[in-house]
Amino acid sequence: MGNPTIFKLCGLLLLCFSLTMLPPIVIDWCYQESSGYPFIQSFIVMTLLGSTLWYPFRHTQLELRGRDAFMVVVLFWVALSLIGALPFLLSLEADISLTDAVFESVSGITATGATVLSKLEDLPHSILYYRQQLQFFGGLGILILAVAIIPMLGVGGMQLFRADASGPIKDNKMTPRITETAKGLWIIYILLTLLCGITYVSLGMTPFDALCYAFGTISTGGFAPYDSSFALYNTAALKTASMIFMFLAAVSFPLHFIAIHHRQLQHYWHDEELRSYVFLLGFSFILAILYLSYHPVEFAISDTLFHIVSFSTTTGYMTSNYSVLPGFLPLFLFFLAIIGGCAGSTSGGIKVIRLILLQKQGSREIKRLIHPNGIFSIQYGNTAVSPTITDAVWGFIAVYGVVFCVLLLLLLSTESDFTTAYGALMGTLSNAGPGLGDCVDHYGNLQQSSKWILSLAMIAGRLEIFTLLVFISPQFWRN
Repeated sequence: MGNPTIFKLCGLLLLCFSLTMLPPIVIDWCYQESSGYPFIQSFIVMTLLGSTLWYPFRHTQLELRGRDAFMVVVLFWVALSLIGALPFLLSLEADISLTDAVFESVSGITATGATVLSKLEDLPHSILYYRQQLQFFGGLGILILAVAIIPMLGVGGMQLFRADASGPIKDNKMTPRITETAKGLWIIYILLTLLCGITYVSLGMTPFDALCYAFGTISTGGFAPYDSSFALYNTAALKTASMIFMFLAAVSFPLHFIAIHHRQLQHYWHDEELRSYVFLLGFSFILAILYLSYHPVEFAISDTLFHIVSFSTTTGYMTSNYSVLPGFLPLFLFFLAIIGGCAGSTSGGIKVIRLILLQKQGSREIKRLIHPNGIFSIQYGNTAVSPTITDAVWGFIAVYGVVFCVLLLLLLSTESDFTTAYGALMGTLSNAGPGLGDCVDHYGNLQQSSKWILSLAMIAGRLEIFTLLVFISPQFWRN
């Protein structure tokens, strides 16, 4: 923490985040609900705190090393989760504890969508909008947005980009300048959100609901302004539109950029990760349809297909009670959530590309057993994969499993029901949102200590675990 650049940068980022308190104030004014005071108070607190961190070091030259970038990313995500809870905590209508306010804030900013709130319809529009706005900024990554809009982050921007981006391959740049890369990603993200919102309005949603659901869809966050999630708009047209946009949000945004820049859709099919993801969805659709045809229940197949897309993209929207699906299907949905979408997208999970590399490495080991003297390389697309990347993938999967087991044991020390603890952890660590047992509808019934554990799980899942583990490792703090 000796580098003053870290204080200056964190102060700048908090000042930028304080501006996000203004739209809810406008929403409150439009609906004349007199519920905007928590946002005014939060704006003042964030501005003062950000100024306090920035002002003493305002003349410091910004130079970020890789180690500093990890520190900024972890500190800012934790600080943002805590300070983002202020409007919930100060709101008389929300009327929730500090633990619940932090949980809701963490869930929003990590685009998880797990909520402790119920009777959402009774909350003021400003609070409902703020929840959606949190996941909108957190979906693609608020630090990537900062790289795009703060020119002085050009120095050290690549380090922040690597630390905050998802997936095992973080060195690919779409443009020569990382600032332009970040801008390109966010322009596509905003355009997709606008297109989604316009589509929802054209299919029957109110403008406010369309904005909220568009934020939740493209961020793959899954927050909704109603307790019933997406069930209020359970029409074939809206479900189909939502499935399409959830899928687009789970596709790599750099891939969107390349396809749009070159004006060639063939780039999508040439991407091995996307082809594998489409195959996974197709296989899941066929498996679910066949299983339901032999195990008939009062559950629409269209709802099952919707839930497959919703879970596999880690959005978490629901049109019915998925927990009553027969046999293995409820757990299968959570396995899809653990896998997640493509690297470089807004979805959570371990990402499809890691499974591809694991499969290729497994095939290589089989070939080595058959041909001990053979030399086999792992190819991804037309490029040989570096051993460093394959080692990192194995390390990530191993650490992911260990972290899951440790957090599960901690949860079981506070929650007596295994299904609830297991489902809640799968829903939060994957950033999908929904749980099992007592967490099917919301997480409000959990113990306070469980909510802190799950808040940590959401941040760890959003930062893909390693970023958080690097920060707390003893080697990181040695000079």
